[in-house]
Amino acid sequence: MNKGELIEAISKSAGVSKALSSKVLDSVIGAVTKALKKGDRVALAGFGTFSVAKREARRGRNPQTGKIINIPAKKVAKFKAGTKLAKAVK
Repeated sequence: MNKGELIEAISKSAGVSKALSSKVLDSVIGAVTKALKKGDRVALAGFGTFSVAKREARRGRNPQTGKIINIPAKKVAKFKAGTKLAKAVK
């Protein structure tokens, strides 16, 4: 499912226009992004938790040349599925 299909599903489920569904989805994504930028967690009960994790610097290998390269440390977004979502997918 892509963003357009998700907007359409939200629109049908909530009985609102696609334009309103799009604005709401963009607002949710924006709020989650803003919280993660600040280093906060976003927990949606039953769905899951978004958080930020630090990846340490490490050495890797360029698959084309085989040359060893240094990969710098960085922050990455993580998602852990909640109990209800995990059971629904199972």
